[in-house]
Amino acid sequence: MQANIEILNIPNFYSSYYLLGFYRTHKLVYKPELKFEKFNNRGFIVFRYGGKIGVIDNHDPVGVNQELYDYADLYFATNKLLDQNSYNQKKVRPLFPHYPVNIIPLYLRLFGFDLIRKLTPKDLAREIYVMRSRPVYTNEGDRYQHGNYVFFSGSTWKKEPWANQIRAEFIRACKQHPGIEFEGGFIPRSDGNNFGYDEELNKVKYPPKKFSELSAKSLVSLNNPAVLGAVSWRLAEYWNFSAFVLSFPFAIDLPVLPEDKEQIHFISDSIEYTTVLNKALENPDYHKKVSLGGKAYFDQFCTPEAQAKYVIELLSKEV
Repeated sequence: MQANIEILNIPNFYSSYYLLGFYRTHKLVYKPELKFEKFNNRGFIVFRYGGKIGVIDNHDPVGVNQELYDYADLYFATNKLLDQNSYNQKKVRPLFPHYPVNIIPLYLRLFGFDLIRKLTPKDLAREIYVMRSRPVYTNEGDRYQHGNYVFFSGSTWKKEPWANQIRAEFIRACKQHPGIEFEGGFIPRSDGNNFGYDEELNKVKYPPKKFSELSAKSLVSLNNPAVLGAVSWRLAEYWNFSAFVLSFPFAIDLPVLPEDKEQIHFISDSIEYTTVLNKALENPDYHKKVSLGGKAYFDQFCTPEAQAKYVIELLSKEV
């Protein structure tokens, strides 16, 4: 008989995907421990399985939390930067891409009255609000489509000029391509400083569910490093929708890398955008191969169940 997974803190919505995976594969028991209370409502899951403590860190890549690392038998990081020493410590393991999902019934049932006792009313209201805006997880099956519609929308980031630049260039390449029907653009900043990208702005702000719906129709889905080189939440969602993912090389480690031109199409320079758009339009067989290859990668490694299995198997083997 397999052991229960004991959840030792109250994580925030960043970790909803892993709570769902644990719930679907094991019996979850909430057993709060005082020493982990300071990590409530943050992007950490602290859990115990078979007497061993695991930590899942879903934050941007700002380095390992050393206090939790010292407690843990294994420390799993969503954004295990390749070139940062903090993430090269012995007990750190990478995770597969994932995205926040709506688990409100599970969240309320698992943590119960401690949500009121240990979170401020403002924090609890925000968690429920954000989760409600997220999709309920579904394995989408084969959603493959081939057409000429491309959707891309996102915010500009104050401290990420390169990410802003390559996304702006993608927007321009799509708008200027005679064969592409483009929708989207940058969301205007509230401070009015759009870093010179006024021509790439879009007045529409898409709710998460609408964003997902439009992304599923897109001929090409751009994956770029997010803040500080983090993996985008969109990547796993794109793969779940059988999308053709166009990507710059990852700045983070993955347990298994997707295969170039089989499960993803990697580029090294934005000058390649038009070439890839042409290939996706003119070579439906290649487009379908990469799209369904990405979906196969998702189904094998990225579902909540697959990720829970990966985490628990590694923790169980740790001596």
